[in-house]
Amino acid sequence: MKLVLATAIGLAALAGVVGQGSVPDPFSSDAPTLSHDYADVNGVKLHYVRAGTGPLMIFVHGFPEFWYEWKHQLAEFAADHTVVAPDLRGYNLSSKPQDVADYAVPKLVEDLRALAGELLKSTAGQTFTLVAHDWGGAIAWVFAAFYPQMLDRLVIINAPHPTVFGRLLRQDAAQQKASGYMLMLRSPGAETALAANSYATLTSMVLGSGLENGSVTEADKQMYIDAWSQPNALTGGLNYYRAAAIGPATAAGDAAAARPETPPLAIRVPTLVIWGEKDTALLPQNLDGLGEFVPTLTVKRIADGTHWVVREKAPEVNRLIREYLAER
Repeated sequence: MKLVLATAIGLAALAGVVGQGSVPDPFSSDAPTLSHDYADVNGVKLHYVRAGTGPLMIFVHGFPEFWYEWKHQLAEFAADHTVVAPDLRGYNLSSKPQDVADYAVPKLVEDLRALAGELLKSTAGQTFTLVAHDWGGAIAWVFAAFYPQMLDRLVIINAPHPTVFGRLLRQDAAQQKASGYMLMLRSPGAETALAANSYATLTSMVLGSGLENGSVTEADKQMYIDAWSQPNALTGGLNYYRAAAIGPATAAGDAAAARPETPPLAIRVPTLVIWGEKDTALLPQNLDGLGEFVPTLTVKRIADGTHWVVREKAPEVNRLIREYLAER
């Protein structure tokens, strides 16, 4: 994605973590109990769920998801890890700043750094494994570039490396066309369009194929509608696109060279990229040349995986992550 990288990211003081107690998880009778908590970090309050004990794994969702995107991964990896999935700022139960500028990438990265710092203290760890999808992956790429010393492994799922994606937006007609939806998401009318008829468009876009193939239940659908219905939650998610001004050129005659080139972003962390090749928004050519920026790279393609591969192909995603973590 077209991300504007700050040369330095301001560090904010961390406040305490306030617990909300433990509640049974909503998706399985034999899955671990999830603790719902809040962390005051970087000027916002982030809601997150937590389960298990052991090395820390943090799972970061994309648009228009929330912590629940990772329900299958939380159930799997809580067996031998401390698993944490936050609601990013702007989403579900986390704070929703009003200004678009509050959703700039450096602030999102600092949210993650501050939260991870608190969680590492509570687990007595030095590093953690970061797993991220879509917009969460965009944040994770930048986090890994700025804070490699905090990471053990990085796992990216259908989220383009900013430098590669910036190049494609300038040069690749297919990716430019596929990214056209981003212009709609940045528009003033996006909230109205997506919320119409009880979020019918958003439900179809995000959950439609899962509802058809059975990987998404009606109970799952209600969880998403409840999250989208939180005050200002839809605007919070859309502001990620607005703050980054991301998308293809908007006018004929916009020369590719006129689009600012994303600075090369080197990733000095062992990285697994899992890619659903039927993603119609983020095309597989986002993998081309990726090794130039990620020297220690493993790529696993899921031929019949869509953009929503995290839940639609959860067993395969979990297996690939398991195998990668076992490679020491």
